[in-house]
Amino acid sequence: MMKKLALICSILFMGAALTACAQSNKGSNIAELDKAAFIEKIVDYENNPQQWKYQGDKPAIVDFYATWCGPCKAMAPVMEELAKQYADSVCFYKIDVDKQPELASLFGISSIPTFLFIPVEGDPRMTQGAMEKGNFDRIIREFLLK
Repeated sequence: MMKKLALICSILFMGAALTACAQSNKGSNIAELDKAAFIEKIVDYENNPQQWKYQGDKPAIVDFYATWCGPCKAMAPVMEELAKQYADSVCFYKIDVDKQPELASLFGISSIPTFLFIPVEGDPRMTQGAMEKGNFDRIIREFLLK
């Protein structure tokens, strides 16, 4: 009986963790953000333009990409693997720079892919260009989950 209860609790917890990051793409652990979702889930830059105040309760990674970008396409499976690996501790999002030029401009995105690493507290960090999974693991462990 206790094993069943523990199993049910862990399933409910995982469901809550996935819901908290608002997975919206079928079969994906990475949610696509538009301006409204970005303001709700990441930072409300319209009402607080001078202050970074992350809205989430778990660290996050935002992938700025484009559908035509070769390196972005190469990073997609790496991001999916990371999103599954860290599903209970990090939220993963992506922003299509062609569909969301205001968000791309807000962060001065001039090269893609660009990744925004957002700790729960403190300022975010950005990296440009494709990276190996090991580099992501290191940044997640040393910066996001420290």
